[in-house]
Amino acid sequence: MSFHWLKHYMPRSLYARAILILLLPVVVLQLVVTVLFLTRHFEDVTQQMTTTVARELQLVLDVIDEAPDRAAISDHVQAALSQLDMTVEPVTARDVPLTDLRGPLDFSGRVILSMLPELVEQVTRIDLTEDRRVLVYAETASGPVMIGFDRRRISASNPHQLFVNMIFFGGLVTVIAILYLRNQLRPIKRLASAAEAFGRGRHEPYSPAGALEVRAAGNAFLDMRNRIERQIEQRTLMLSGVSHDLRTPLTRMRLSLSMLDDDERAALEQDVDDMQGMLDAFLNFVKGASEGETEPIEPHAFVAQAVEEARRAGRNVTLMPADGNGEGTVQLNALAMRRALDNLMSNAVRYGAKAEVSVLLTDKTLRVRVEDDGPGIPEHRRAEATRPFTRLDAARNQDRGGGVGLGLAIATDIARAHGGVLRLSSSDRLGGLRADIVIAR
Repeated sequence: MSFHWLKHYMPRSLYARAILILLLPVVVLQLVVTVLFLTRHFEDVTQQMTTTVARELQLVLDVIDEAPDRAAISDHVQAALSQLDMTVEPVTARDVPLTDLRGPLDFSGRVILSMLPELVEQVTRIDLTEDRRVLVYAETASGPVMIGFDRRRISASNPHQLFVNMIFFGGLVTVIAILYLRNQLRPIKRLASAAEAFGRGRHEPYSPAGALEVRAAGNAFLDMRNRIERQIEQRTLMLSGVSHDLRTPLTRMRLSLSMLDDDERAALEQDVDDMQGMLDAFLNFVKGASEGETEPIEPHAFVAQAVEEARRAGRNVTLMPADGNGEGTVQLNALAMRRALDNLMSNAVRYGAKAEVSVLLTDKTLRVRVEDDGPGIPEHRRAEATRPFTRLDAARNQDRGGGVGLGLAIATDIARAHGGVLRLSSSDRLGGLRADIVIAR
């Protein structure tokens, strides 16, 4: 039997699920104890007391039958059975209720209503709605009579105390358990916060705490974080060294080429420039979002400055009006985001005639969009385009630039480092590629 439908009704957070796991057994246990107590204690006690009262009622009815007349019934019973402390009053047929009466929460009354008429055949109706009194209507040789006595003589007193005690102590235990549970879940939430911050490119201080299993997970996270940081640092240092060492011979080659004639120098200088661009692309790819720290940045001003610098560099880039009315700052790595945005704008103007940049800021997300009027990328190859060193010859104009297939890969890595994503689609307005960097606030 499948219980997958239960997932739709389960709380999402660990704290809420832990409270549910805690409260569900307590509630079930209280219900079971209540049912057992009512059936075994209140019902059994009420049955015994009802049997005793039935004998007394039968004795009262026998005395009533011995009364000389109907008017003398009360005095006759009082004189003969005063020790029973029961009141007897003659009534008319119109005074007798049409049905037995009991309150909705009178659990023991159900037993009384079912047992007493069976034990005393003359009983016709029972009224349990009077305050602490039981009124029994019976038929006698002199006509109907009403017999009244204290409710405590026929059923256990104060049955509501069970529910009051269960609710009070159950609530008290639940509050104590919730406070203890919060203390136990706090280390898990700290670990999740540190892991989320690391996924967004931030180094949040964290020290393992809590239960042994949580401490083990925390230590494993610290080992993983340190290992990843060392690998990123080693990769960056390695490529930085390689790039630095290669720039020196490239500089010498550039100086040597300056001695050649103009006709021979142009093509060779273009090759040297392409090699220099490839080295810069490799270095930017390795750096990713590892340089700099995240800081609160106003995205509209940040993107506007990046677009202005691109225009000063001779790129046909236009900043579109802001979408929405969002305000405030977003935690961003300025160096990394500038690199990602620059790569997207460079690709846009390299493969198209113009590019348009827009910003959408909401309460939950930041979206930076770059669109161009180039040939675009087919939908089935967009995932491939974000991989490093991928050049889609059939989709992009490779004769218009010296790209090495790292522009979209760099933007993808930087978006992921911020806890976001790079989405590629077709531009409805320009007809080319639309690249969206979406980051949660």
